[in-house]
Amino acid sequence: MHANLRTVVPPVALVVLWSSGFIGAELGTREAPASTLLAWRYLVASAILVAICCWRRERVDRTGIRRQVALGVLCQAAYLGLTVTGVGLGAPAGTTALIASLQPLVVIALAAMILAERVHAAQLLGLGLGLGGVVLVVSGDLSAGDAPWWAYLLPVGGMLALSVGTVLQQRWQPRESVLMALTIQTVTGAVAFWLLALVEGTVDEPTPAGFWVAVAWVVVLSSFGGYGAYLYVSRKQGATRASTWLYLTPPTTMLWAAVMFGDRVHAAGLAGLALSAVGVVIALRSGARSREESRETVDALR
Repeated sequence: MHANLRTVVPPVALVVLWSSGFIGAELGTREAPASTLLAWRYLVASAILVAICCWRRERVDRTGIRRQVALGVLCQAAYLGLTVTGVGLGAPAGTTALIASLQPLVVIALAAMILAERVHAAQLLGLGLGLGGVVLVVSGDLSAGDAPWWAYLLPVGGMLALSVGTVLQQRWQPRESVLMALTIQTVTGAVAFWLLALVEGTVDEPTPAGFWVAVAWVVVLSSFGGYGAYLYVSRKQGATRASTWLYLTPPTTMLWAAVMFGDRVHAAGLAGLALSAVGVVIALRSGARSREESRETVDALR
């Protein structure tokens, strides 16, 4: 694959596949409680991933296991548990995507404090434009949502958990493969969500055919595709760059919802899509210049 394609294709796949999770959450929570959807999603995904790891004879040391379990608690159990529960309580998918898209700002702040990454004014400008585009996309959802006010705090907590996990992953620089990391984190999520379902008593909830369609959707597109792409882009292009691409998630979710649920695409949504795209381009180019400057500084000191 051409170098430019290797740089662009994974992030584009990340945006599309990550957006599928919000659609899958709405599909699944229409049929069953959030804890039931998450429990079965992670059980099925864990079984498949463990089988693949055994077939490939993947190896991992104890330190890797401990770190991936910690990341699984933050990036899988906390992030998805809180986010999907918020959707199940009535928070609109677009608004939930908006909250999740604040992650780049949090990651940049944490990376500056923990990883000592430089932050340029142009990068902040790009992120600000991206956030403005996101607000345009989901502005209608805020007034239309019928969830209790505290339900919106759940995806906020999930976003913060994912941000911390992203920065920790960048700091630890895991040596295990993406497949092994995804497997350990998914098994961690399966244990957490089955415990939650048992506590809530939702294990025996009725599961109509539509529920299993939603489970297949989130396992293939979201667990394997979305989070696998996120791990890959985070490792290859950095935590800040991977998080910045997620600014395109809300407008992409808008398009998904238009196709899946017949939601109307408003002019404000299209304007937000364009503004988010401009913001992402500015932020990514600024980040690339920052990394180039860092490499030049290191070379000069050698």
